[in-house]
This record gives sequence, structure tokens and C-alpha cells, in this order.
Amino acid sequence: MTYGNTFAAWRDNTPVWLAYTRHAFVQGLGDGTLPHAAFLHYLKQDYVFLIHFSRAWALAITKADTVAEMRLAASTVNGLINEEIALHIKTCAEAGIDEAALFATQERQENLAYTRYVLDAGHSGDLLDLLAALAPCVMGYCEIGSHLAATKTSDTYAEWINTYASADYQQVCHDVGLLIDGAVARRLGDDPKGSPRWTALQARFAMATQLEVGFWDMGLDP
Repeated sequence: MTYGNTFAAWRDNTPVWLAYTRHAFVQGLGDGTLPHAAFLHYLKQDYVFLIHFSRAWALAITKADTVAEMRLAASTVNGLINEEIALHIKTCAEAGIDEAALFATQERQENLAYTRYVLDAGHSGDLLDLLAALAPCVMGYCEIGSHLAATKTSDTYAEWINTYASADYQQVCHDVGLLIDGAVARRLGDDPKGSPRWTALQARFAMATQLEVGFWDMGLDP
């Protein structure tokens, strides 16, 4: 399944993309060597991250120009809050960590830097700025899920892997890719790479990807 032309262009011009999608944390998910304590530490931080990420997608609704853009952003907020966050709550509950403890998680600086960068992109810019900052997380997890589902040698983290490899999540990424392509065409025209904005949007995507690398680094440092 493809995730859109704009995403492909941004990804292919971001040298740290593989450092993100093939990170040691990711490899540990695939071969089962990731310590369970590190996984739970990541989930707790990611729970906090997803709260801010949901707010960022809600902000996308206010930045949208069309009902179609609003509808997709609203659908993504629903998926984050009622599905992805729910998985974190379930997994942590099985390890004896209830939702109150999750909500009380002290936010690490890597988490704070990433989430506030995304929110600032939305508050200070338009929908394109926000989508460029949001895309590495959404699309990266699609690529990671697909890759791990095909290459994993352990089922230790199969539930996590299957969530992001699932047809439902892959469809979300396909739809977000179409949203980005449509938003770019609507605002930058038929030659977006020729727009004076293109370089700045590429830089936003690259910075968000670098912050994703930092998030995985944090995951390995409970």
C-alpha cells in the first residue's frame, strides 16, 4: 500500500529515516531481545505522547480548508484516543500499571521536545506545516509495522507489531498520504517542489524524524 507522493519525496530526502525505522529499539521488537522494562517505559512515555499527538490532530481540524480535510483529521483523532491509546492502557494494565499511573507519567525531555515541536508547527504555521511534522510518526509506524510483520523472528511483541501492520492502520496511513497530497496540491499547486515553501516543509519533516530517533533512544534508557 502506498502512502502518497509527498510523503515519499520527504522520506527519500531525509537521511535519518533509516536510523528511525531500523533503530535498535525497533530491531529489538522484531527479534524479541528488547527488555520488557524498556518496552513498558516506552509505552508509558508514548501514552503521554499520544495525548499531545491527539491534540495536534485536533488542531489540524481548525487548520483545514475543506470538510474532507476536517473529516480525515477527526477520524485520526478518534483512532488515536479510542484505539491506539486503548492498546497502551491494556498492555500496561497487564503489567500492573493502571491508567491513573500512566497519566501521571513524568514526561521525559525527549518526549517534551518532540510533542511541543509538532504543536508549535501547527500553532505557528498552516496545515502543511502541521502535516509535515505529524507525518514521520504516522507513516513511520506503518513502515515499521509492515517490515517487522514480514521479518520478525519472535512473537514477544507480536501484538504491538500486528497493530501497526494491520490493514486498518495501513489504511489510515494511505488516507493520511492522500490528505497530505491533496493539501499540498491545494496550497502549492501542480509543482510543489518548485514552491519556495518546499524546502521549509522538507526541513520540518526531517526535524520530526530526528526527534523520532531521539524518542527511540529514550526508550532504551529507562
